[in-house]
Amino acid sequence: MATLTAPDAVAMDSQMLEQVKQLFQKQIDDGLHPGAGLAVYRYGNLVLDIHGGTMSDGKPVTDKTMFVLMSSTKPLAASCLYILKERGKISYDDLVSKHWPEFAQFGKETVTIGHILTHRGGFPKTPESLPPSDWPDWSKVVNAMEQAPTIFPPGETLAYHPSNYGWVIGEIVRRVDGRSFTQFLAEELAAPLGMNSTHVGLPQGLEDLVSPMYEMEEGTDSTDWCAIHSQSSVIKAIAPGTNGVATAGNFARFYAMLERKGSLDGVTIINTETTEEATTFQVEGVDKSTGAFAQRSLGLALADERMGKSTGDPLKTFGHGGAGTSIGWADFDSGLAVGYITNGFQGGDVNNARLAAVSQAVRKACI
Repeated sequence: MATLTAPDAVAMDSQMLEQVKQLFQKQIDDGLHPGAGLAVYRYGNLVLDIHGGTMSDGKPVTDKTMFVLMSSTKPLAASCLYILKERGKISYDDLVSKHWPEFAQFGKETVTIGHILTHRGGFPKTPESLPPSDWPDWSKVVNAMEQAPTIFPPGETLAYHPSNYGWVIGEIVRRVDGRSFTQFLAEELAAPLGMNSTHVGLPQGLEDLVSPMYEMEEGTDSTDWCAIHSQSSVIKAIAPGTNGVATAGNFARFYAMLERKGSLDGVTIINTETTEEATTFQVEGVDKSTGAFAQRSLGLALADERMGKSTGDPLKTFGHGGAGTSIGWADFDSGLAVGYITNGFQGGDVNNARLAAVSQAVRKACI
């Protein structure tokens, strides 16, 4: 566990950080979510790591409580490709089928790894032939990805791939490296960084440490993903686009590593060049899946409103949100890295406002 650093040692106002804590608690008290965790790093130093509220049956959230990340899992998946790319095992321009020949079907023959990372693969729809009950069977997942048809020409259309993104990355990692995605992530990212409470494919015996999610207003979760991703069988499966779990401290630590250009506390995950390439703007436009304007790098969202407003270059702020629940981000200009995870699923406007408010309060604490 990282040791807390005095705020003034990294040019942060301790009184303003107290206001962050008060806002954090107020959101719980106001019923925006039952429980949450928040951690903040600046210049690679942990300055805030708090938790509060309840997870289930009145059981309190603790520093060991893991929350479901939903799509905040996606940068963890992308980071596995950053590692493989740096080692010369893949190129972002590679056709996916170079490493996975059976993928080249139903219009996906020209899909590249870069297209996957930027949500331009052209096959955004989660196959109806792959219900959540089948997710634990990786062979069924792989077959469904091979059979998935494109609905847009690869490389031409920005259309968010909620689940397919992660499953394709998971199989690329397995084909190239030989290890399962779960094992690769654990051994190459989580363990070296001391992120021992971060998993994609929850190990047996840890279920009681994971908070279920709660739909805070009926009808806000039209996809039923909140209930699906609270199922034990789902969080034990490998779904690198949606089903990661982590503590807020681990979540923020991942972004602190990226903000420090790939190294943290003497451990190097990727080099500076790889980090800068991964976080550089690639594509923007109105996303055909979400209907919202988006700016993206290789596996990361840029200048997302949930990350607060930068006083510098907005495109230097990168990260990702999880549907209805969470936001993780870092900002090269301010040196901040933030992980904020809740267990209360809210609709877009309410969710974005609560996450943005906390992110902005953190930004205001910088001197």
